[in-house]
Amino acid sequence: MATLRITGDALDPDTVSQLLAGVPTRSFRKGDALTGPATGNVRIAKTGVWQLRAMRREPENLNAQIMEILGQLTPELAVWSALRSRFKIDLFCGIFMASGNDGLPLSADVLLALGQRGIDLGLDIYDAAED
Repeated sequence: MATLRITGDALDPDTVSQLLAGVPTRSFRKGDALTGPATGNVRIAKTGVWQLRAMRREPENLNAQIMEILGQLTPELAVWSALRSRFKIDLFCGIFMASGNDGLPLSADVLLALGQRGIDLGLDIYDAAED
């Protein structure tokens, strides 16, 4: 599961959407009231968030998920640089392994695309043996 996340206290989701020429999967401003879908509990957003999530794939194809996300957004590196100067940008990936010794390749093209945009890559890896 791959999600591009842009966060910051001064983040305005509409402005980020305009700059990236894309529509987020989820977004909110700092101070917005957020209702938990399962519990109905309300909390106040501590920071602004703009997220775009890729479709889940089984078997996994992280390269395709990353390119799916980036393909929906502007390729203009100046826009990414401007956003990076104001906000934290990362690509969060949940990796669910089928066994304790799985591998997951990332292509040079994907790594270059992330690097050019200044997107940090975060991998949260779950071993199949963990309960």
